[in-house]
Amino acid sequence: MEKTESGSWTGAIRKKFGSFIKRSLAALVLAPVVIGCLYVGYPLFHLLVFLAGTILAWEWAHMVPNSRGAFYTALYAFVVGVAVLLGSWCAFFLSLLGGLVLAFVKSKGETRRRLLILGVPYISIGLGSVAWLYELVGFAVTLWFVLVVWAVDVGGYVFGCLLKGPKLAPRISPNKTWAGLFGGMLLAVGVSTLFCYYVGAGPHAIYYGILAAMITVVAQLGDLSESAIKRTLNLKDSGDLIPGHGGIFDRIDGLIFAAPVVYIFFRYVLFLI
Repeated sequence: MEKTESGSWTGAIRKKFGSFIKRSLAALVLAPVVIGCLYVGYPLFHLLVFLAGTILAWEWAHMVPNSRGAFYTALYAFVVGVAVLLGSWCAFFLSLLGGLVLAFVKSKGETRRRLLILGVPYISIGLGSVAWLYELVGFAVTLWFVLVVWAVDVGGYVFGCLLKGPKLAPRISPNKTWAGLFGGMLLAVGVSTLFCYYVGAGPHAIYYGILAAMITVVAQLGDLSESAIKRTLNLKDSGDLIPGHGGIFDRIDGLIFAAPVVYIFFRYVLFLI
């Protein structure tokens, strides 16, 4: 029995380590691309966000069972394209409304109608907010936001694997733990603080640290929301595009959930403080 348990434990460690290596290598490739496009700015960064939105549109249209996969992919991609590339609120809301109506009409009779309709605002508002945030606050703050979200993911994965402990939401995502949540928060606040001092914003480090802690919670809600969607569809990953991560939805679920909140905060709340 001891040998079996030891072998099982060793196998689990090897599996986790292998997954961590794959995630690290994927990050080493993707992170410079994202930061480089963000540094260059418009239109390269916006095209990158639109590309992510197009891939996410394809994943959603193939995750959710339906009879018109090409139509839903094109619909989601069109609305996210308007959100990211045109820079017009009027055009975006018209396209969003039109997209919702089209999805509602075309999905009649589909078994997962609500999810097919949900894909329109979920993808476009989430990724649109990333582009809108950049246009509002510029390179440095947007980079801060991206780094914080990455820190949440890394901290959650590492601390969750090492410490384990009580489950965060076992019915939705059995692998998520409270240790992972607080570990992600700790790393996010640490990265935020170091970034503030590096760019000469030391006096605002506490303020941005608190905001980083808030982002951790919102990003975790995004992660759990994606897990709930995949659980209803009996899926483990949204795809297999990124080694160690799964699909792009698996990689940016927290970011697209947190981006609208951060954008609203910087646009409306910040100026009231």
